[in-house]
Amino acid sequence: MSVQTGSAEDIREQNRRDDGTNHRLSETLEALATDESRERISVRDIFEAMGDRAFGALMLVFALPNIIPTPPGTSAVLGAPLVFLTAQLALGLKPWLPGLIADRSMSRLDFAALTERIAPWLAKAERLLKPRLTGLVGHPAEYVVGAICLILAVILTLPIPLGNMLPALSICLFSLAILERDGLFTILGTLMAAVSVVVVGGVVYALVKTLIFLVSSALM
Repeated sequence: MSVQTGSAEDIREQNRRDDGTNHRLSETLEALATDESRERISVRDIFEAMGDRAFGALMLVFALPNIIPTPPGTSAVLGAPLVFLTAQLALGLKPWLPGLIADRSMSRLDFAALTERIAPWLAKAERLLKPRLTGLVGHPAEYVVGAICLILAVILTLPIPLGNMLPALSICLFSLAILERDGLFTILGTLMAAVSVVVVGGVVYALVKTLIFLVSSALM
């Protein structure tokens, strides 16, 4: 597998030209990680390198860390950009992030170490993807996907114990569907979204019932 190097704009142009196909996210991340001309890699760099597929790429970048247990507050920090992106997807707008988010960066060496860990797993997932059932990832289905992901992103930002993992997994499935135009993953994402809402709803219901019981006990 060849690895691209150069500026984000160069990578995007190569993506458009090379055999008429798009390079996958794992390849683009590796290209940025091996670009020794830059000291830091920002969210904006990923955004520009992915071009018209930035929605899926950035949604995956911000959702993926929430699949595993994270320190309190992490989901709120990562969830805010997801709310921005998914709202734009639902409204049929082009992807955009405010500078405060887009200019967040890390050193290239740290980015390379992170990419080295996640790229093999991402590449395995990408090998399962292919364009199929494309009606489920085109217009107007994409707007519905955006609306579902917006609801999940809002849930993800809420301080619900372990309430970020399933919504994040669902958003990741939708992101992969958007990246590779794979309607099967749209179906899987929808099923996971339904499970997420049921599970998170059950957790919230249990918390409310517990709170009511404690308050009632304290007033007796």
